[in-house]
Amino acid sequence: MDIRFQVDSAPVLGPLLVLFAVGTAVQVRRDAWNMRRALLQLAAAVYVAAVLSLTIFPLNVTWGEYANQAPWISQINFIPLLTADITIVPNVIMMVPAGFLLPLVFRHATSPSRATLMTAAASLSVEAAQLLSYIVLNNGRSVDVNDLLANTLGGLAGYALVTLALRVPALRGPLLAASLPRSAALQDDRRRTATADGPQPAPIAAPVVRP
Repeated sequence: MDIRFQVDSAPVLGPLLVLFAVGTAVQVRRDAWNMRRALLQLAAAVYVAAVLSLTIFPLNVTWGEYANQAPWISQINFIPLLTADITIVPNVIMMVPAGFLLPLVFRHATSPSRATLMTAAASLSVEAAQLLSYIVLNNGRSVDVNDLLANTLGGLAGYALVTLALRVPALRGPLLAASLPRSAALQDDRRRTATADGPQPAPIAAPVVRP
């Protein structure tokens, strides 16, 4: 039996984005979020869809006589840096927005090390999905440790950019206004505000007048 067909990203990711946008609109209508937070969430969703369309889709499903017969282990490049070339640059650039969005969206992106781990985990998930698509669907995707390193570097660069942006007064306000309620950026802002205000002195009791 020979089966060959292609699954494009639009029929899969398009409806998911529409449903996500509808859910976000419902949240705004219920006054759960303001418009800036809704736009940030939608921007993050569109970015994730774009990354998936570049790294996972299209899925070329091939079973039967024309399927790739090479063992799955041959699809993995375990050697870092030695085989790296100019193609790692797009992988760095691709993950810069991820690092920029992390502290504005997630509560655990509170430091460069955590942001690096989160970006590495996301990149590793993509590489694992590519390997799984090769094993199950014979999709022609390879797994490269250099992609993992480049993606992680891009995420760290994006985190450095948003950290610098949050120190600029003209950018800090809009970014914090767009940050999700429990994000690391808002938590850090609350801590800074509490530290700047300092402990408040206890109120002085009024003197007791005895008859």
